[in-house]
Amino acid sequence: MGTIIYAVLQVVVTAIGAAIMDKAGRKPLILTSATGLLLGCILTAISFFMKVHQLSPKAVPILAVTGILVFIGSFSIGMGAVPWVIMSEIFPINIKGQAGSFATLVNWFGAWLCSYTFNFLMTWSSYGTFILYAVINVLAIIFIVVMVPETKGRTLEQIQASINK
Repeated sequence: MGTIIYAVLQVVVTAIGAAIMDKAGRKPLILTSATGLLLGCILTAISFFMKVHQLSPKAVPILAVTGILVFIGSFSIGMGAVPWVIMSEIFPINIKGQAGSFATLVNWFGAWLCSYTFNFLMTWSSYGTFILYAVINVLAIIFIVVMVPETKGRTLEQIQASINK
């Protein structure tokens, strides 16, 4: 049942994100997504903290599932797709292939690193793992605010000019 809820949520929220991307803009969508990822990590960390310290045992599973669903929905609405759209819009045609390949390599390396270290981190501290992920999402939010240009309705030249400031 959980897998079905996960899949339905992911498909529906991804479709919503795709439908509103051109109206809302890429940067607001990815910022909203990153903020939701942060919230999902915090909720999940709180649930594990409560479990470890045996606080409100009936609320722990509800909080954990809510945190994971918020995380999944938030990822699906922005961080899952929007970076690929932005990447296709910011690189000049002469380096698009190489830059896109490098960005994909970095993305997959990050995914591997997260997957590889997850069990080690959970052994160390279940709630600490999600606090660490929350901190990483705070850094992502700062990066988006400072470095990521809005590409909606802009030409490559306008985007490049804003990057080169």
